[in-house]
Amino acid sequence: MKSSFTVFLFFMFCSTSFSSGYGAEPDSLRKDALNVFMNASDYIKREIPYVNYVRDLKDAGVYIISTSQNTGSGGREYSYFFVGQHEYKGMNDTITVATNPDATEDEIRSDQVNALKIGLARYVAKTPLWKYMKITFTEPISETVSTDKWNSWVFRARVNGFFDGEQSIKSKNLNGNFSANRVTENWKIDLRARYNYRHDKFDIDDELIESSNNSQSFDALVVRSISDHWSYGGSLELESSSYNNLKFATELMPGIEYDIFPYRESTRRQLRLLYSIGYRFSAYNDSTIYDRIREGHFRQSIEAAYEVVQKWGSIDLNLEYSNYLNDWSKNNLSIDGYVDVRLAKGLSVNFGGGASLIHDQLGLVKGGATQEEVLLRRKELATQFQYFTSFGFTFTFGSIYNNVVNPRFGNGGGGGMIIMY
Repeated sequence: MKSSFTVFLFFMFCSTSFSSGYGAEPDSLRKDALNVFMNASDYIKREIPYVNYVRDLKDAGVYIISTSQNTGSGGREYSYFFVGQHEYKGMNDTITVATNPDATEDEIRSDQVNALKIGLARYVAKTPLWKYMKITFTEPISETVSTDKWNSWVFRARVNGFFDGEQSIKSKNLNGNFSANRVTENWKIDLRARYNYRHDKFDIDDELIESSNNSQSFDALVVRSISDHWSYGGSLELESSSYNNLKFATELMPGIEYDIFPYRESTRRQLRLLYSIGYRFSAYNDSTIYDRIREGHFRQSIEAAYEVVQKWGSIDLNLEYSNYLNDWSKNNLSIDGYVDVRLAKGLSVNFGGGASLIHDQLGLVKGGATQEEVLLRRKELATQFQYFTSFGFTFTFGSIYNNVVNPRFGNGGGGGMIIMY
């Protein structure tokens, strides 16, 4: 057995040596190809094989930063920022593509690749490979634009559920949601209704324990554009939740927002300040720790959000403070964020997290929760803080080129479409 394995290894070595030394022809085009830095899937490499996908930013003639955001129709808008350097310095461009809400994964990645091809064309035109490029236009253009009979409104309904179990545990869950959205240059309207029901049964030593949670909510957001920096609007919320001891609650919060950067740059950078003030009324299932079965108070909040995407990485930070006007000691301060930074060639680090100082739990049930309710998460518990953290780093070294796609014996990199920077 040992000698057979040795022969097998020798055969593999010889096969590799001969194929590398004698079977491969030099790639006269590859050495002149454009060096591109981006996080490319196997699909992109197959569809755009005429560039070199390098591992480090410093080796690239052009690097690509990608961002995405939801559209009013329920799809996503992908923006690709092409930044030239070295011999392409000063050649910068932006390509944007929007996908339909019902688009398949194949349709989405095909649209994204087409956008990348268009964006790369001007850079490839500076290389000897330009003579092998062809430009085609596949669709006829009408002289007029048909009227949208839906007036920019998009509706979506979804219902799903699951049932699972074993000898001692049985669970069932039912979820439903409905949304209606209208997004234009001047208006943003977002209406959402949700329903959730969960029921669990535990048979422990012939003792049957059951747990149920249900919640319903309706949210409405209406925003009007004032200028490229200002907007105003408001939100309305209706909800009930057995976990939060809410039989019924409603909150109306008008507000005004200012973005230091123009809204048109929101996919690359934004620093938004939002102030809201309104009224909240709550009716509870059980008496609260403040001996209330219902109450209403005026409330205010201020939120700051900062997002930036650059070649060195990205930052996403949110800070929010709120309090009840009748008692400023009933307040909530929270911060969360995510940072991804490239420290050196091949080395990047990311960390994220959030924390909240909580002093506004008005709906806590008087008498607290039993051990069973705590373990089954059937009631909200008193706390003065919450936090979470995450961190990680990546170090890559070796060849600066990454062009070959080899799916043999499986390939975890295929099928997806994620582009960052």
